[in-house]
Amino acid sequence: MVNNNEFVTWTSKLESGIKIIDEQHKGLVDLVNKMFKHATGNNVQEHDYFNKAIQETVSYVKTHFAAEEKMMIATKYSGYNEHKKEHESFIIAIVENIRDYESGKRHTLSSFTRFLRDWILSHIALIDKKYFDYFRKIATRKADGRLSISKEDLPV
Repeated sequence: MVNNNEFVTWTSKLESGIKIIDEQHKGLVDLVNKMFKHATGNNVQEHDYFNKAIQETVSYVKTHFAAEEKMMIATKYSGYNEHKKEHESFIIAIVENIRDYESGKRHTLSSFTRFLRDWILSHIALIDKKYFDYFRKIATRKADGRLSISKEDLPV
């Protein structure tokens, strides 16, 4: 997954086929890659960057989780409650990591970035894949090949 320029490489294996979700996932990958590039080993520089990056991360994650959950509710996805719990667990883990980082107990920016990378990739590959598959089953394919979910596609 690591190449010369990126800590995480976006691949088709991470794609959901849902434009807004793919764009948000790519944004999260870009955020992790930016954080990795700022992991210089210089504690002062990393701490300054961390404060900015964590605000961006929290904001992005809130927006993304809200979008996913809204789509799950709208499509009557049966795994919604389990998925929401995964999101809540991640938010708790982020808060704990932030506290540990700020208190000096743990982490370099690099280790925090690896934590984010590992969670994001495993979440997309394992947890999100379940609703990707569900959405593909209920969606209609448009003439241009894109998937679309309309009220008629939804389970009763």
